[in-house]
Amino acid sequence: MLSCQLIMNALERIAPRRLAEDWDNPGLLVGSYAQKVERVLVALDVDDRVTEEAIARGADMIVAHHPAIFRGMKQLRTDLPLGKRLAALLTHGIAVAAAHTNLDVAHGGVNDVLAAHLGLEKLSSFVISSQEEGVTESLGRMGVLPAPLAIEDFARTVKERLGVSHVRLAAVAARPVRRVAVCGGAGAEFIDNAVRLGADVYVTGDVKYHDAQRAVEQGMHIIDAGHFGTEAPVLPVLAEQLRAELASEHGEIEIFVTDTQRDVFDVII
Repeated sequence: MLSCQLIMNALERIAPRRLAEDWDNPGLLVGSYAQKVERVLVALDVDDRVTEEAIARGADMIVAHHPAIFRGMKQLRTDLPLGKRLAALLTHGIAVAAAHTNLDVAHGGVNDVLAAHLGLEKLSSFVISSQEEGVTESLGRMGVLPAPLAIEDFARTVKERLGVSHVRLAAVAARPVRRVAVCGGAGAEFIDNAVRLGADVYVTGDVKYHDAQRAVEQGMHIIDAGHFGTEAPVLPVLAEQLRAELASEHGEIEIFVTDTQRDVFDVII
């Protein structure tokens, strides 16, 4: 077993908390730094399904992308979903940590993994979050494809490589795709950034109707591959990063990725 503190130290090296947005809530959210951990479950969300899985598989800790506690809490109501989950986690001694926007920004995190899945090369910054001592940190990534593709072919590539049931495409006529902007999760607020940087297409999730319309009006394709679809690829990578960071520690630790979590949306055809 290892202490929760050692695992949090490893997570800090992978996705430093200083990279997180001010409004975010990463870090250790349930449990104690002193408690002992032998089995870690890596997931996107701490929902009912993941909580039940953690209990069933004997996990001592969950490391998630989305924070289990996000907004301020004034009461812990066990007759409501969040309070019920927190009570179950505490009853079974399961610690919970989150690496959210800090994992989005981190090198090797959500957006680098997403870009790699889509075959992008020559990655550069997209939405700059900080610039200190010559180091630029960025939400999302810009990259180029090895060769231009028709937008419909690229959309099919996104669907296949992310393993999602569908993508939504808002296309501009007759513009081949070479320069690609990506932002895992909900990135519609950065459409204008992608246009300004000359992206042929922007891949993100949770795109609203008028956001897609605005992208097309400015001459850029947009592909909505879903919040889950654009972020889930990071989970096995994060698990492997944790294993590597903890390999030299004295103590047994097992790190595994959820096998029950799925997109909250189903597609009915």
